[in-house]
Amino acid sequence: MKTPAYPKYEFGYKVEDPHTGDIKSQHEHRDGDVVKGYYALHQPDGSVRHVDYHGDKHSGFHADVKHSTHHIVPHHGHHGHHY
Repeated sequence: MKTPAYPKYEFGYKVEDPHTGDIKSQHEHRDGDVVKGYYALHQPDGSVRHVDYHGDKHSGFHADVKHSTHHIVPHHGHHGHHY
């Protein structure tokens, strides 16, 4: 019988498309039974959802979700050009 391969990997990606507002990133790494990572995505209302997660066979899967709104400043076309 073959021993299954020891699972170990790391990956990440980032998408930033200002035209569609699709802005997100993720990073994950696994070492055996333990998986750790995070992802962040910008919501349509301008807030950012940031999720840190980890899992292993002893404690299961856990995710810590945070929302923040202080990273994005909307610009409303008032630049002081009055003629």
